Amino acid sequence: MGNLDAIDLRLLLELVRDPRAQIGDLSETLGIARNTTQSHLKHLDRAGLVRRGGRDVDLARLGYDVLAFVTIEVSHRELDTVIAGLRTLPQILEVHEISGHGDVWCRLVATDTQHLQQALRSVLRIKGVIRTETVLALHEHIPYRSEPLLEKLVPAGQGRSAAAAGPDQ
Repeated sequence: MGNLDAIDLRLLLELVRDPRAQIGDLSETLGIARNTTQSHLKHLDRAGLVRRGGRDVDLARLGYDVLAFVTIEVSHRELDTVIAGLRTLPQILEVHEISGHGDVWCRLVATDTQHLQQALRSVLRIKGVIRTETVLALHEHIPYRSEPLLEKLVPAGQGRSAAAAGPDQ
């Protein structure tokens, strides 16, 4: 957590709740000056805590309604080559080096099963990939979230209550 103060944590929480919130709205919600808000946003950005785009995009609405999780077994000498190869594939949303079964886990999207098959063939063509195992997501029950963790970090009495957040929270 480093050098984050209560304002930083409250600001992160509000950004998770409403990623499109404007500085004026954030200032009003947090009860702080606009300049203070701007300063804290810059701090969070420099610290790499604020992501632009990415998770806020509904890819299914853009035609990418097939979501797959791929476990990849890799020749360990070629791990960096495999990760570099995965980075070139636009359908790959994220990549993690893992323990347990397999060496690398990635999340990818496709427009249909034929598009998925093409993506998986592209993965298999990467030097160092030994084999893959693919699991399809059928339904998302809990989307990516960090709000519950941030709520625990905000000092008591300084966070927005669930009732104030509204029925959608």
